[in-house]
Amino acid sequence: MFNYRVVDLTTDEASICGKVFADLGAEVIKLEEPEGDKTRSRSPFFHDEPHLERSLFWFAYNTGKKSITLNIDTREGQEIFRKLVQSAHFLVESFTPGYISKLHLGYEEISKINSQIIMASVTGFGQDGPYSQFKAPDIVCMAMGGEMNLCGDPDRAPLRLSAPQAYLHAGVEAAVGMLIAHWHRLNTGEGQYVDVSAQECIAWEGFHNQVFWNLNRINITRQGSWRPFGPYRIRMLFPCRDGFIMLYFIGGIAFSKGQRALVQWMDEEGKATELLRGFDWDEFDAAGYSEEMANRLLPPIVDFIKTKTKQEMLEFALHKGLVCAPISSVKDIIESPQLAARNYWERTYHPDLNEALAYPGAPCKSTEPLWQVTQRAPLLGEHNEEIYGQLGLSQEEIATLKDKGII
Repeated sequence: MFNYRVVDLTTDEASICGKVFADLGAEVIKLEEPEGDKTRSRSPFFHDEPHLERSLFWFAYNTGKKSITLNIDTREGQEIFRKLVQSAHFLVESFTPGYISKLHLGYEEISKINSQIIMASVTGFGQDGPYSQFKAPDIVCMAMGGEMNLCGDPDRAPLRLSAPQAYLHAGVEAAVGMLIAHWHRLNTGEGQYVDVSAQECIAWEGFHNQVFWNLNRINITRQGSWRPFGPYRIRMLFPCRDGFIMLYFIGGIAFSKGQRALVQWMDEEGKATELLRGFDWDEFDAAGYSEEMANRLLPPIVDFIKTKTKQEMLEFALHKGLVCAPISSVKDIIESPQLAARNYWERTYHPDLNEALAYPGAPCKSTEPLWQVTQRAPLLGEHNEEIYGQLGLSQEEIATLKDKGII
């Protein structure tokens, strides 16, 4: 992606799109309002100090970018923007549908200036359709994309994932769509417009749910700690001393070895019931399993696991063939020996903080390093002189435009 320029007009909803390009080596120019992108005011903050240059959210999704300030609502700002996109290969924005076209900066106008440019718009519901003008925060996209109906316990209301996800999916899909369009451009010389709907991205994420409905006319529903198994439900999540584990609580040829070992461990500590000691895991049959049986088998197992740590359960599972995995917290992920062994975390120095921060690295490995966090997120307007100088503006002109609130 070297020698490609990306103009990033996204807000916090889709800023990960530009980050993908920056981490792939493209020059990504982040356009901010003169007072700063609203993401800069989003918590949490470095050392809990609210400041435009301390937002950890801003740090996370703007690595490798360059920042310039520009008010595109003004006539002079729009003229400067048109000059900038003449040298751009990609443009991504996330304004309300129709807004950027009212400024005469939509794809129809921009493609007349630069016929090879690839432009993407990331919104809640896309550029058209009856919902296109609806407000679409993360919870709306997750709900109307069908994902919330699968989250939570069956006897309670649906839940939203605690961290916003919809626009992360949409931003990454926008990057993928633009790269597909780039391949087309390499073969034809033609630019394209990419229209991304966060609702559609979430619906795509749950594609297997739709297939299940089409084939069986049954909606997959939220099950909480349990999962459907034949005509009944089997518990999958268990609390332990320092969190939760996933335990595949069935027997049969594939799983009986681990279940017998667990019962033996319980018996050694005086926690196994007579039912568990005599239970034939080899002959475990889902068709004959009932929730009544679960209510007799599970309580002592639940009580036993509560006395163990996630690490104890993991080590036992690895040695005894129990299908079990710890449910990792963010702290667990950061301290993961597996991720450390693969050099997943990348430390990037922030001279203004006098500290290096750890960032998630590439989601994939390759024989040639194509994806890496190259530098910290930019300071507000840090690259004004560099970029505007390339457009032919003098320092005096830049200062004048700044005084007028255009830069």
